[in-house]
Amino acid sequence: MAATAPPTTAWSNWAGNQHADPSAVLRPATVEAVAEAVRSAGAAGERIRAVGSGHSFTSIARPEGRQLELGALRTDIRVERSARLVTVPAGMTLRTLNALLAEHGLALPNLGDIDAQTVAGAISTGTHGTGAGYGCLSTFVEALTLVTGTGEVLRCTADQHPDVLAAARVGLGALGVLVEVTLRCVDAFVLRAHERPAPLAAVLAELPTLVAEHDHVEFYWFPYTDRVQVKTNDRVPADDRPLPRWRGWLDDDFLANTVFAGACRLGRAVPALAPAISAVSARALTERSYTGRSDAVFCTPRRVRFVEMEYGLPRAALPEALAALRRIVDGLPFKVLFPVEVRFTAADDIWLSHGYGRDSVYLAVHQYVGMPYEPYFRAFERVATELGGRPHWGKLHWRDAASLAPAYPRFADFLALRDRLDPARVFGNGYLDRVLGGAPSGSTA
Repeated sequence: MAATAPPTTAWSNWAGNQHADPSAVLRPATVEAVAEAVRSAGAAGERIRAVGSGHSFTSIARPEGRQLELGALRTDIRVERSARLVTVPAGMTLRTLNALLAEHGLALPNLGDIDAQTVAGAISTGTHGTGAGYGCLSTFVEALTLVTGTGEVLRCTADQHPDVLAAARVGLGALGVLVEVTLRCVDAFVLRAHERPAPLAAVLAELPTLVAEHDHVEFYWFPYTDRVQVKTNDRVPADDRPLPRWRGWLDDDFLANTVFAGACRLGRAVPALAPAISAVSARALTERSYTGRSDAVFCTPRRVRFVEMEYGLPRAALPEALAALRRIVDGLPFKVLFPVEVRFTAADDIWLSHGYGRDSVYLAVHQYVGMPYEPYFRAFERVATELGGRPHWGKLHWRDAASLAPAYPRFADFLALRDRLDPARVFGNGYLDRVLGGAPSGSTA
């Protein structure tokens, strides 16, 4: 039987903008216990939802019934070093996974900028990093095991249930509970990071060359300014220029977290100061270059709380989208305290991936907790939608199934698969009801 404990506190996500009071909290230790928990919820007419580390800003993980936590789930960890394949429990965090891979001389080919998510949560929402030659993290998934809405355990590979593999790599938790994931890795590698301030116009002019010549490129635009911070990461043979510990603490801990948090609190208390704060932040960042283990360079600490919306767009739409975003920011009745992040990914073939069938540029807009954000986010969403944008599943948006279906060529196929794997919608919640529809696709309910 699945381990059950009465909830001692209400569930909330990292940003603190999503909350729930689950009817029960389940912490299964085995795959069979997960299957039994699902069957039990279905028999009781209750919904059950797996929650990870809470790093989604949407209510995608919000339990509306029973809450399933996979931190105690134990499956065999299998490392096939010569094949560069690693199989891990889906509830493992990326931080733990990165350490495990490093012990075996392996690494994920790409990562986002935080490592607190679980493997299941990261791939289910389409978490991505940046790099013109790399898709989202789900593209590294070689096989997976999930428990369906009827309690069946499916092992999915290119040969077994390939349609489920194609969909469940970005499955939104709608097709089943991921319990085990096999990832295709690469040999461990070193990155050389180069970060520099620059004028926005100059970066946009040289962007095609930047994206083509570097392994990973991103930039941050500071609202109310014409300044950006550009970051490039490239593979190099040796870790011969490590960042001094004092510089890492100064830049990534003290300035990027402690000082920035103080600046945000000041901007929230005195909004008129926001443009000056943004200008000072843009000028305070200096150029630096260093080398390090790949995951240590990709991932940095993020302790300043915020809410976020992110849209994936066709790359050619970036100039129009960014120009519109600048006009939106200037016209808001309140101020924006966070920079806008711009990243790039390669096309993939995962049904509900934001990058399905096209090379993408991502624009992520943020706002400090406690500050108004909805008019800002909604205004940019209108622009992004008109440009063919697809919202990140784990970040705030207001799209529904009718709006999303034309954006995803395999949307109907995903819904049909969901009808087969979770006909009673035991994994449903309000978010999935909105973005996928609640009743089975053939139902008149």
